[in-house]
Amino acid sequence: MRKSAIIGLITIAICIGFLVSLNADTDSYSNFTDASTSNKEEHVIGYWEKSKGTVYDALKDPNHFAFYMKDEKGTISKVVLNGTKPQDFERSEKLVIIGQMQQGTFYASKILMKCPSKYNDEMVEITKDGQVKQYKKT
Repeated sequence: MRKSAIIGLITIAICIGFLVSLNADTDSYSNFTDASTSNKEEHVIGYWEKSKGTVYDALKDPNHFAFYMKDEKGTISKVVLNGTKPQDFERSEKLVIIGQMQQGTFYASKILMKCPSKYNDEMVEITKDGQVKQYKKT
């Protein structure tokens, strides 16, 4: 066998090994039930439970933000972020929280929000008392 063929096979084997190692570490979305049994950081996708409100007082403790979230399986859990309240949190459609579940509370290290597109035909307004109003753009 020629040297170039051997070097080519070794290069292909190294590339395949690299691609397999990349796939082994990928995380998929979880839910609160799975996160409660895991000891690693989880990504939970869901929706803010607006009826339970939020807890944030910038004067008392600007690094404590808490709210309730419903995951895609319907389980509701308290979520605590040791940081400031994300800008436009009330406008978010969907949330992805990254963190760990401890004693029934999910402690998030990061919150990712999907906000409504500004190009939609309908506008959504959330008032101070939690009322949601939808109307067409003119």
